Amino acid sequence: MQQATTDVTYDATKGAAAFLPAGTTLSIVIPAYNEAVGIRAVLSRICGDYPDAEVIVVDDGSTDGTGDQLQGLPVRVLRSPYNKGNGASVKAGIRAARGDYVLLLDADGQQEPADIRKLLIHTGVYDLIVGARTKSSQQNRVRALGNGALERMASYLAGTRIPDLTSGFRVFRRAVILEFIHLLPNRYSYPTTSTLAFLKAGYNVTFVPIAANKRQGGKSGQRLVQNGARFMLIILRMITLFSPMKIFAPIAFVMFVLGAAYGAYTTVTQVHITNSTVLLCLMSIIIFLMGLISEQIAALRFERVERGSDDDALGRPRSPE
Repeated sequence: MQQATTDVTYDATKGAAAFLPAGTTLSIVIPAYNEAVGIRAVLSRICGDYPDAEVIVVDDGSTDGTGDQLQGLPVRVLRSPYNKGNGASVKAGIRAARGDYVLLLDADGQQEPADIRKLLIHTGVYDLIVGARTKSSQQNRVRALGNGALERMASYLAGTRIPDLTSGFRVFRRAVILEFIHLLPNRYSYPTTSTLAFLKAGYNVTFVPIAANKRQGGKSGQRLVQNGARFMLIILRMITLFSPMKIFAPIAFVMFVLGAAYGAYTTVTQVHITNSTVLLCLMSIIIFLMGLISEQIAALRFERVERGSDDDALGRPRSPE
């Protein structure tokens, strides 16, 4: 994993083909929920700059007339009868995409369409390119602190620095993301899950610094109380899916050391081993064994993914997702 630089001169007259590997195509997927205010301006710029790209808008049950803003634009529209969540919209768009590469972009104007080329220029080398927001452009201080904690946890689990774990602005090879699409949740943590999945599977990942704009219209789906619960769920999901032993083993070690130290102390001072010592040591063993089981489950999950990829390479059909 590297953090890429983008001091490149671009030719904006050739669309996506100017930046992609020869013979490949691009699909741009934009999930939208009640984004009537700003979506047309975003789409007009994208369609003008990348006329050769397939643009897919997934209207996730909007009630503010978002669909009406798409009239007359050269885009494919997928409509959901009700709101399923941002992650569900992304998965629907990926499945419907026809391009070799898929770029995800929000409809609220926070991500600058001009930055798309900064990501596309790296597609020949990397399987996943993430637009990493600079710290100065993260507007909500509480969310920035929460994201920072998530990034530190994820960096520890992945064994490499991750500068922006929750950015939805990214481009990846469609064939690769389809391997992990069953892991992606229907709500807001799909960037977290997909980034860690690419890293754990050994694919090439890089982060390109970008500046985020102020949100245009619509309402953020983030809420303080809900975010607290969601934060804990994302942490637990990251641990159980990707590197369980990096969490279970240290906890087990600390409990065993505490139990052994307390046992030594009570043996000297009370000439016997207390129940607390036995309990701490037993708990450390149980936690360690739980970590081993979780690690095996995580390994089997990714082995299934890799076996499915091998089947594809040999021309055998994969089982339905």
